[in-house]
Amino acid sequence: MQQAPEIDAKSMKLLQSFQKNEITEHIIYTILAKKLQGTPNAKILRQIANDEERHYRFWRQYTKRDIKPKMFRVFWYTIIASLLGLSFGLKLMEQGEVIAAKALRAFKGKLPGINEMIGDEQKHEVDLLKLMPEEKLEYAGSVVLGLNDALVELTGALAGLTFALQNARIIGFIGAITGFAASFSMAASHYLSTKEEAEQNTAKSPLKGALYTGIAYILTVTLLVAPYFVLQNVFSALAMMMGIAITVIACYTFYITTAKSQRFTPRFLEMALISLGVAAATFLVGVFIRSVFGIDI
Repeated sequence: MQQAPEIDAKSMKLLQSFQKNEITEHIIYTILAKKLQGTPNAKILRQIANDEERHYRFWRQYTKRDIKPKMFRVFWYTIIASLLGLSFGLKLMEQGEVIAAKALRAFKGKLPGINEMIGDEQKHEVDLLKLMPEEKLEYAGSVVLGLNDALVELTGALAGLTFALQNARIIGFIGAITGFAASFSMAASHYLSTKEEAEQNTAKSPLKGALYTGIAYILTVTLLVAPYFVLQNVFSALAMMMGIAITVIACYTFYITTAKSQRFTPRFLEMALISLGVAAATFLVGVFIRSVFGIDI
């Protein structure tokens, strides 16, 4: 029998952190597998959960102790996965393990069985890519349509109205009415276009697609017009509105790029530049209209 190598205090502390992570992730994957009982994704998650439990026992043979899981982490990631989608929750969790994975490789070849451990972790990354698409991602295009259209149209409209009218509450009311009307129009248009696709054997539901588009549009409109009801100074409201628009773009881009394993920066810059460009152009139109027609409210 091979004798266990001597482990210094610093390395032992690191091994204990690995052990805690393994039992924590074992519980997370087990809970999510139970929630998805009877689906192809459940089988993948159960296999990963079993691997994580085996990894926990692997570290225990060196630490010589049982370690409790991080229950807040268990709660956090199961809630995130339930609310925002399995792919997003698990890939967000895996991103948090990048530093731990680098630390794990420092032990490569130094502990018996460590190479198999590293291989398992790499296999898990591949297995997560095999997860079946979820409804939240299936209709991501519908959400993008609602968000992007509201951001581009309303940031531009509000920017133009800000200089043309210079009355925060009037701008807010006009923006809200315009935005809500546009949301119904956009949802109806998306319903009709998705219905055409449905006739060509797509699995998407026209009604669900329309709802995702309309809800995303309405939520975006609500966030963008809110500063004009809170602030009296129209230019302060405009600045806050643009800040909210950039925040919405950043949050959604982070969500979709994490869930789909894409790069954040190019997609964020594309959406941000389009929205800001339209807003800047429409603001100049507002300046022109106010100066030519002498509008003063």
